[in-house]
Amino acid sequence: MASLKKAGKVVCIGRNYADHIAELNSARPKQPFFFLKPTTSILLPGEGPVIRPRGIDLHYEVELALILGKRLKDLNAQDEQAAMDAIESYALSIDMTARNAQNEAKKKGLPWDISKGFDTFLPLSNVISKAAIPDPHKIELYLSVNGKVRQDDSTELMLFRIPRVLSEISKVMTLEPGDIVLTGTPKGVGPVVPGDVMRAGIRVDGKELEEAKIEVAVEESTSSYEYAET
Repeated sequence: MASLKKAGKVVCIGRNYADHIAELNSARPKQPFFFLKPTTSILLPGEGPVIRPRGIDLHYEVELALILGKRLKDLNAQDEQAAMDAIESYALSIDMTARNAQNEAKKKGLPWDISKGFDTFLPLSNVISKAAIPDPHKIELYLSVNGKVRQDDSTELMLFRIPRVLSEISKVMTLEPGDIVLTGTPKGVGPVVPGDVMRAGIRVDGKELEEAKIEVAVEESTSSYEYAET
């Protein structure tokens, strides 16, 4: 598990579910686009709460994460076998987002790195073996806040399937063993505040995957950082 923090990079696909694009009033992409999260944002099970920086509107986004076991460079999107063979295992992830910082960055044409990159902004589940997810395009992802379900959808709804996603990334940057790829979030994203508890999981054929479960609380930051407009 600790080795996940040694990942060379975390690559995140944006806008990969149509209803999520609609809820954020974003444009539907013609091809997959992606951004990076620092590995220092990874929060492993039992490491404590997600920390909300002061002045930040903090949102959750539940996503299936791929953990790579092979190097991929300039992968052909039609080579589905090579794409799936490159995945060593899976994890569930919550891509925490500083939504007000992201919205300001989008409006002003600034990079969004801050909005995705704070410490604790990537809770991960335990590692899920490949055998536990026979088809990653046919699982349900869900997330609840304080016991109320907020996200619950099938990965069948992905706009760009995993081979296409890995192909597009690998044409720009070589994917190395240990790298983590987040595959996008379904609809239902929203805010959490200190005191909230998020629970997330995966169902395969209607059955809960024990190793995919995440339970993490949100706490207010005590650091000197406070969000201010750029």
